[in-house]
Amino acid sequence: MYYFIKVIVSAILITLISEISKRSSIAGSILASVPLLSVLSIIWLYLDTKDIKLISRLSIDIFYLVIPSLSFFICLPLLLKKGFGFYISLILSLVIMIVFYFIMMFFLQNLHIIPFQSKE
Repeated sequence: MYYFIKVIVSAILITLISEISKRSSIAGSILASVPLLSVLSIIWLYLDTKDIKLISRLSIDIFYLVIPSLSFFICLPLLLKKGFGFYISLILSLVIMIVFYFIMMFFLQNLHIIPFQSKE
């Protein structure tokens, strides 16, 4: 039942943002820019484990990995404005974002900022 509640709450929030965005892109953008997935994940993790150190580590890791995710929001509108179709723009933006994730992970590991090991 607990997992069902997690899925329902998450689905409701995603649907709510989608529906609000149809009426007001700025309102939808504000809601979408709030890291709902991260906040929900932190809440679910706390409820599941009560492990404050794990939640702290997750929060720090999320912070560093938000940076490459921003490339998606830069690339998508640029590609759309250049006349690429929606799906091509979406796919290219996702690929570019993934490349930036690998680059960021490489640097974070080599600078010993994030070890990328579970439960540290």
